[in-house]
Amino acid sequence: MTEEKAMLETGWNFDNSYARLPNAFFTSFTPDAVRSPGLIIFNSPLAKTLGLNGEALQSKYGVAELAGNRIPEGAAPLAQAYAGHQFGNFNMLGDGRALLLGEQITPQGERFDIQFKGSGRTPYSRGGDGRAGLGPMLREYIISEALHALGIPTTRSLAVVTTGETVHRETELQGAILTRVAASHIRVGTFQYAANFGSIEELKELADYTIKRHYPEVEADENRYLSLIQEVIKRQASLIAKWQLVGFIHGVMNTDNMAISGETIDYGPCAFMDTYDPATVFSSIDQQGRYAYGNQPYIGGWNLARFAETLLPLIHDDQNEAIKMATEAIGEFNNFYHANWFAGMRAKLGIFNEEEEDEKLIEDLLNTMQEHSADYTNTFRALTFETREDKDLFNSEEFTQWNELWQARLSRQEESKEDSQQLMRNSNPAIIPRNHRVEEALEAAVEHEDYGVMEKLLEVLSKPYAHSQEQTDFCTVPAEINQSYRTYCGT
Repeated sequence: MTEEKAMLETGWNFDNSYARLPNAFFTSFTPDAVRSPGLIIFNSPLAKTLGLNGEALQSKYGVAELAGNRIPEGAAPLAQAYAGHQFGNFNMLGDGRALLLGEQITPQGERFDIQFKGSGRTPYSRGGDGRAGLGPMLREYIISEALHALGIPTTRSLAVVTTGETVHRETELQGAILTRVAASHIRVGTFQYAANFGSIEELKELADYTIKRHYPEVEADENRYLSLIQEVIKRQASLIAKWQLVGFIHGVMNTDNMAISGETIDYGPCAFMDTYDPATVFSSIDQQGRYAYGNQPYIGGWNLARFAETLLPLIHDDQNEAIKMATEAIGEFNNFYHANWFAGMRAKLGIFNEEEEDEKLIEDLLNTMQEHSADYTNTFRALTFETREDKDLFNSEEFTQWNELWQARLSRQEESKEDSQQLMRNSNPAIIPRNHRVEEALEAAVEHEDYGVMEKLLEVLSKPYAHSQEQTDFCTVPAEINQSYRTYCGT
């Protein structure tokens, strides 16, 4: 494809509504040009959904756009301002190594943020270089696409390009830029920024914009700002329940990493749990286990309380009344979360209806799994297909007793055994992005420029509920689990 043709046919269709908010919420900024951009991976199916021409974007001209060396017509690059609680401490933040290129309007009329990550310094870089290494950007690509395939709301990855430049961290890394696609990048931290550093009018404008963009169904409500809190609570309760059901650990649930849209966002030290243990932590910076697997629902509620605090002036003129209303709304988070989680756990066990003893049945299984250091994903996979791979777990007296209760429970519902098994097949993934498989793919890509390992991993992860023969090798756990395995923010 000629450069002239690529210029005409990349397919960008920008409408930059965020740039029409008050200037306090962002700084217009052009990304730094990079030395020698090279395309590493491109998400052709996602490009098609967005109305983009994948062939054109993979040309030399298109890669220059994906590296920030050329700004597409209609784009309005900007760095977003936000604040946030990081490990419980409030800080002024912002897009320190990211730029919102613009908002792509798809052929279906949907709106998506197109953001560069690793595109260089911004006014919010706080002394950082604004760059990113290839490994962390490929990790985000792999994990975010895996969550999408699992049916979990998430930002997605359109492309990763190398920059031809070196990023200096503890060691020298190959520089890279990821193009991220999101419903928006409005965060709890965006509202914290408005509440702490802006005017009431600016806070109201942000809230109205968020409602119009993500929750238009509450625009006509008598108290739409209270309704906004309630709807965000529902989406986050559903999202975090979905994380728990597949053993996903976000790793850094700071308030600036919680999207108002209800998508998973900001993949840094994220990973999936192998051996079931609620105390599982992979993040190198989470020394106290604040964001451990078992703590994620509680942190979700804490973050949402911080969100509700920002909207108190808009909920009611009387602060005491506003606090009361917000507290009641936040109090519902646990109910929504548990309803979502228990429904998901019943499905993982092939249970269609509800009985009072279901909660104990589920808790007893999880306790037994923890006691016998059972693999989370493979245990539910084994129950689905009635295999008994984990001898330590399945030969235990505790499991035998539990299994009798489970079988009796299944026999009390109208649905057949085949129906239950199909429900379990649809609810228990065959594969997840196992830590050792992700590291294997990243090592091959970064150290040896071998992208075939990653491409194969992405292929099998794209159909986690297929339970196909080719997925078998990717279901196995390492002979010895690396208990000291740590993930890093990649900044």
